[in-house]
Amino acid sequence: MKRLLFILILLAVVGSSRAQQKTFLPATPQDVVMYQVNPRVFASRQSLKAVTQHLDSIKALGANTIWVMPVFPIGTTKSKNSPYSISDYKAVAPEFGTIDDYKQLVAQAHRRGMAVIQDWVANHTSWDHPWIKAHPDWYTHDATTDTIICPQGPGWDWTDVADLNYDSQGLRTAMTGEMLFWIEQVGIDGFRCDVADGVPADYWHDAIRQLRKAAAPRKILMLAEGKRPDNFTVGGFDMNYAWEYKDSLVSVFTKGQPANHLFSADSAEYEPLPAGKVKMRFITNHDQSAQVSPIKEFGGLRAAMAAFVAATYLHGGALIYSSQEVAYPKAINFFHYVPVNWRSQPQIYKEYCRLMSLYNSHAAFRQGNYKAYPDRDILMFEKNSGDKRYLIAVNVRNKVCTVNVPNEWRGRVTDLYYGKSATLSSQLRMLPFEYKIMVKR
Repeated sequence: MKRLLFILILLAVVGSSRAQQKTFLPATPQDVVMYQVNPRVFASRQSLKAVTQHLDSIKALGANTIWVMPVFPIGTTKSKNSPYSISDYKAVAPEFGTIDDYKQLVAQAHRRGMAVIQDWVANHTSWDHPWIKAHPDWYTHDATTDTIICPQGPGWDWTDVADLNYDSQGLRTAMTGEMLFWIEQVGIDGFRCDVADGVPADYWHDAIRQLRKAAAPRKILMLAEGKRPDNFTVGGFDMNYAWEYKDSLVSVFTKGQPANHLFSADSAEYEPLPAGKVKMRFITNHDQSAQVSPIKEFGGLRAAMAAFVAATYLHGGALIYSSQEVAYPKAINFFHYVPVNWRSQPQIYKEYCRLMSLYNSHAAFRQGNYKAYPDRDILMFEKNSGDKRYLIAVNVRNKVCTVNVPNEWRGRVTDLYYGKSATLSSQLRMLPFEYKIMVKR
């Protein structure tokens, strides 16, 4: 009996060890379909449990990576109730649940083949973080008054947080240790790093190297919120934001810029990028939805869906922000709980599911180059993978538009979204904000 018990315990330990070694991230960053979890749209209390209950719905969207916004205890001194004002990096705020709730979320996501990355705030802490009293030298001080200051930036009003100073080796060691806790003890698969440009690239280089070593042989994903090129070349990040492409999308859809402007915007972002690095493409995220919903920003629900296709199918690295899939029509203040009806607009949820199912099923949409067919009103381009060729067309206008069909695409095609055959002649007529995803027969 003792021998049998020993064998069962050994098998359990081995099984747990193998689970820790398994990589849950997709093969490359370009294959990432990220779902951003704002816990405050899922429940007012114990929101991590609510997110866990929602995992099947997230999985059905085609997501393979979940980014969880900060769930740490929020500072009370000078507080604005922002989740990015952190008083303890190794705890979970009661509003969101417990550390065990988080571990359960990670375990259940892994069971469904999804990775989990945690939003990390290395640029600043709350004013009542223990480091303020224990290590005031870890913070940036005013040159005149020698008092700790908040982060400084154009238009910033971040008075609820204190700026960290990475001239201190002690801070560097401590911050990396806090991050390692989530890799080693909770089992997450990487980090989205808030205000990454505010932290020296050489710190990121050392920290990311240690994180990857600790996680090995598992892979981790590192996403930078920033624009600095050295986040890639020195820091070691895998992805950052496609801010310029998003701005170009808005200009094309709402300000009359020609559709082919998006090809120029894409090239401007990708040409200087080191091989294997990826720009995350989106039509909204927590910062932007706090100002305006994508439906209002792009000029309507159909415009927002067309913009999503134009953002996602051109170059990989897709993001869906929680509430986007049910077409939530208003701005979302992530400093507070905002109830979202997950049963509203079921047809839009199904549309996202269908789009991302196609996206995941055909590697050409996520990877490789494209052939542009420039036009003012319709974004048209070809992508290919092996012997398969695909044509994507997106009407960026709120009117019927017609585009010339390239000679090589005239003839029989299959409309992948509807699974129907069609024939392309010399011109393609498209309804307002219509999109088509086709494969050559």
